[in-house]
This record gives sequence, structure tokens and C-alpha cells, in this order.
Amino acid sequence: MTIDLDLLLKAYGSGIFPMADARDDPETFWVEPRARAIIPLDNFRMSRSLRKTIRSDRFRVTADAAFADVIAVCAAQSGERRETWINAEIEEAFNQLHALGHAHSIECWLTDDATGKEHLVGGLYGLAIGGAFCGESMFSRVRDASKVALAWLVARLRVGGFPLLDCQFMTDHLASLGAIEISQQAYLEQLKRVRDYVPSPVSAIRSPITSSGAVPGAGAGLAAGAGADGGGDGVAGSESVSFGVLDALLARLEDDARGAVGSTAPSGASSSPGKLIAQLLTQTS
Repeated sequence: MTIDLDLLLKAYGSGIFPMADARDDPETFWVEPRARAIIPLDNFRMSRSLRKTIRSDRFRVTADAAFADVIAVCAAQSGERRETWINAEIEEAFNQLHALGHAHSIECWLTDDATGKEHLVGGLYGLAIGGAFCGESMFSRVRDASKVALAWLVARLRVGGFPLLDCQFMTDHLASLGAIEISQQAYLEQLKRVRDYVPSPVSAIRSPITSSGAVPGAGAGLAAGAGADGGGDGVAGSESVSFGVLDALLARLEDDARGAVGSTAPSGASSSPGKLIAQLLTQTS
């Protein structure tokens, strides 16, 4: 038995999400917590050591490159996680949502110096509902991998114009990264304001890099004309968001680094992916 995808999307749009009591539990139930953890996107807490790790490009970070692997690891029982709330029904539903473009993952990869083989060592996944990203679960097999994945997610959401990052339940780990706890009613009010945002193709997004090489904060990459006037690919009275605009920006950065003919990335832009992410996380709108 699988979860009806339309029902699942409507549930998230109403502030409700599914859980199971255990990995092998066939029953799925719906949760509407009294308190909600969110990370204000302009308040991500990046320690000095985390900033150094991000800027060093120790990990190769990707998006939507191994969604099924990420959710499988998050769902699996391990020595540190003896129980998991992701049963087979939820896993299958999210893999289907990913295939439809609603669910996304961030992956951290590390190359084994001895073998030269690259391994998935950290990541997270979640669901985009309009301008909200509902983070579901994350994992880390080496130090700081999940923190780096979350940092890249925050930067991606800022550039793509997403106003809300939902983390469901507060943990000490999330609190250390800037998460705050709000009431479910306050969360629903925020969700209501952004759930009708519409996805916009990367081609409709202005470059977040200015002519001076600076990278503005959240919403800077929104398509010109989108919003209340309903321009671009949006609809009247809505805003546009894009989960993929950061990829276009990183591709330009790579072209510039290679000296590609016709590159339009300004010379003042950050010279590596990690430096760009750190810059996005420290600048404000």
C-alpha cells in the first residue's frame, strides 16, 4: 500500500506530515505538532570551524544526484539510530515525489585517498511546498557532513527565493545551527503566506551575482516581473521560487574558473563553490 501523493501534498500544505513508529511498521500516521522548529534563513548559525570546512571544499556537494540513496540511508537503522520513523510506505512516496520534482536532496561526497573512489558521506532530503521547504531527515557518516549539507540547503533556498525552512521538531543539533521553535499556529500563518508560490525555471531567474561580484541575500534571484503583477512564469498574486538557480550560478562559476569563452561571471565572484556558499550565508538582503 502506498500513500496517495495528492493527499500527501495537501497534508504538507496544511502543516501535517506522516511518520511511522518504526522502519518495519506498515502503519503510517499523521502528525501535527504543537510546536514547530524552523530555521530563519537569514539567521543560519555558521561556526568558525564550519565556515572553514565549507570554504575548503572538503566535500563535493550536489543536489538531487542521489535522492533514493539519501532517503534509504536516513531510513536505515544503525548503531546510532536504532529506530527510524521512515517506513517503506513513506520512502516509496517520497521517491515518487522526487520523480515528480517535488522532493529534493542534498548530498555530500568524499573521495577515499587510498582507492580514489567517491563515497556518499552525508546528506538530507525534504519537500518543497510553494515557498516552503519541509526538511525531513539528514545523516552524517563523517564529521560535519550533515552540517555542510544543511548550510548548502540554506544557501540554495536563499538564492532561490524560498522564505521558509521547516525542520519539524527541535533538536540540540538544529538549535546549534540557528533553529528556533514557534507555535504550530505561527507556523501555519507563515506557511499560508508562501504555500502558493510557484516554481520558476532557472532561465527566468536573474543572476544573484551583482556587477561587483557581490551575492545579495534571499530573494535576489527572483525573476524580474514576478510577484504581484504575475509576470514571468508565475501566476497573478504569487511569487516565484527556484530550487535550481544555485546550480546555474555554480555552473557559471565553474565556466569562469576554466576561462570559458563568453562567461559572464564577474571577476569579483567567489573562486570556489564553498567560498560562494559561505558568502551567501554571511551576506544579508
